[in-house]
Amino acid sequence: MHLRYDASKLRRVKSAAEFGRVAVLLGGSSSEREVSLMSGKDVLAALKSRGVDAHGFDPSLRDLTELRTEKFQRAWIALHGPGGEDGTVQGALEFLGIPYTGSGVTGSAIAMDKLRTKRLAAAVGVPTPDFVVLRKEADLKVALKRLKVPMIVKPASQGSSVGMTRVEKAKELPAAWRAATQHEPVAFAEPWITGAEYTVSMLQGAALPSIRIETPRAFYDYEAKYLRADTVKTCPSGLSAKAERQLAQLSLAAFEACAAEGWGRADFMMRKGGKPLLLEVNTVPGMTDHSLVPMAARVAGLDFGELVWRILETSLVRTPC
Repeated sequence: MHLRYDASKLRRVKSAAEFGRVAVLLGGSSSEREVSLMSGKDVLAALKSRGVDAHGFDPSLRDLTELRTEKFQRAWIALHGPGGEDGTVQGALEFLGIPYTGSGVTGSAIAMDKLRTKRLAAAVGVPTPDFVVLRKEADLKVALKRLKVPMIVKPASQGSSVGMTRVEKAKELPAAWRAATQHEPVAFAEPWITGAEYTVSMLQGAALPSIRIETPRAFYDYEAKYLRADTVKTCPSGLSAKAERQLAQLSLAAFEACAAEGWGRADFMMRKGGKPLLLEVNTVPGMTDHSLVPMAARVAGLDFGELVWRILETSLVRTPC
């Protein structure tokens, strides 16, 4: 069995029974497991409140083949990070013939790789910060010469700001590189951008209102995202109507360039003077009480239950055949 992709199958679902038995994939084994458990718990509760026959399923504790034996008819993917957001679980679900939410194998794999995302986005005219790939120690000198300090060092394929470090002095760069490569072999550096951070959520081909993010931390890191109460998120973001349209257009263009589908988020830094620079595309954003997509959806008139329902509708484009 395999899945056939057909975008024309996307439609509004009126009855929870149409979804059948739904597995909410949560937890997993990545560094973002705890966030995924929080996201999955909230998604599961929302689906149940809407009458969906939904059940939690942790792939790190159970074999995915049990989805077939337990007669699940579709999956709501709430897994974050490698193994759940990078095309791996999507590929397994394709093999099992179980429709799932969000991006397919290709879009998931590309968007999880920040370097490929940047290259593809730049190719379609979406500006992104300059960067230097850090594979060996000699690359550190190249980064210091080309980017200067301050800069930020990132693993190429992690989410939730895992492994990211702000470098303020040249002597700090080796430690930042080592911290990033603890998670994977490839890291990269970008110049530190002074300006406001914005994010745009996307749902079923449309951009939701942008959010402006302000944090007393050095940047919007894991602690600022999930643990601190003093991170300020403003939606509507305060951009002019023209700037809001531009950011929405850039977000959708970046999403399409990565072959991402269904729902997700694009993050930007806005330089002084109003030039947005794409940081990354996220195909399975957080869905916790601190998360950005639910906030943007509320401003657009969608409560959490309706948002989760509409994301589940994105699974309709993949049908067993």
